[in-house]
Amino acid sequence: MAEQSESLEYTPTWVVAVVCFIIVLISLFAERGLHRLGKFFREKNQDALYEALQKLKEELMLLGFISLLLTVSQGAISKICIPENIAKIMLPCKLKELSGNSSHLITGRHLLAGSGGADHCSRHEGQTPLLSLEALHQLHIFIFVLAVTHVIFCATTMVLGGAKIQQWRHWENSIQKESRPHHVHILHLQSFMDRAGRRWRKYAPVSWTVAFFKQFYGSVTKSDYVVLRTGFIREHCPTNPKFNFHKYMLRTLEHDFKRIVGISWYLWLFVVLFLLINIAGWHSYFWLSFLPLVLLLLVGTKLEHIITELAQEVAERSSIVDETTPVRPSDELFWFHSPTIVLYLIHFILFQNSFEIAFFVWIWCTYGFKSCIMEELGYIIPRLIIG
Repeated sequence: MAEQSESLEYTPTWVVAVVCFIIVLISLFAERGLHRLGKFFREKNQDALYEALQKLKEELMLLGFISLLLTVSQGAISKICIPENIAKIMLPCKLKELSGNSSHLITGRHLLAGSGGADHCSRHEGQTPLLSLEALHQLHIFIFVLAVTHVIFCATTMVLGGAKIQQWRHWENSIQKESRPHHVHILHLQSFMDRAGRRWRKYAPVSWTVAFFKQFYGSVTKSDYVVLRTGFIREHCPTNPKFNFHKYMLRTLEHDFKRIVGISWYLWLFVVLFLLINIAGWHSYFWLSFLPLVLLLLVGTKLEHIITELAQEVAERSSIVDETTPVRPSDELFWFHSPTIVLYLIHFILFQNSFEIAFFVWIWCTYGFKSCIMEELGYIIPRLIIG
């Protein structure tokens, strides 16, 4: 009767109906909420955010398909048997053996603990399940936590980026309110750029060092903003000196956001790689936590250096009082002449941080803070601080 009561055949219909109703209700609320959010973006002409939302829906669909695939195939996977000696290779926790003639895997096989497949493989001597039902269920939860964490990280970055750009609004407003005659404006701009040019040329020999430290305080100053705004207008809209460069920056941020909100196929490959190298004694995730920090510093330094080079180019050309003189933000300023690489690196940095936090939360909730997979406190705290 105990085995029968676990089946849906012997579960009260009211329990099945209530659980089904709650799941469907939550799903409908989520679907309607996303639909209304997309409609709001369309009404406000936020095309970039609307496309980002569509990409988020694609990720949710992929997540649902992964969930369905794991659920449908869990019975077959748990019945795949492998030799026990192979199952002892590359474990996330060190093996602990009980005293006696036979040894049992206590912590090393904790992820493979469970029923069903174990009973099936126990009929074959020296065999153990490839992955148990419990392990599949926990892996299922981890993928969900990772996806949710990554979306939260991307959205937070979007909000913080928007808040940073909003700080530049008063610079744009002050420029827009200027009512100087045309020739006076040109002379004023030339004088300003001459001073800026001398400042940038002064630090040219140590420009990379200056760019490295500048990213920690006032990454974009007013002089940077004014000079880059002028260079942009000269190149793209020389007949419209009142062009709102600030609004353009916000639209650019929204456009880039749709590129980083999802988990691309190569990031899923990184998930597989990260899970593969989580071997006892390697402290892989501790050393891996330094990777996004190093990449972040490199990207920040490179972007600051590009700003300096562009601003210096504008300042040098300001000696010619000709607003039609073009300033071209060439792709040659970027690594391998490709600005997309910087965007990919930012995407990877966000994902790597999401993975670190998601893995920490998942292990904490599933196995506890003192789990062997969690590692020692001396490794945990630096990982979280760096993240």
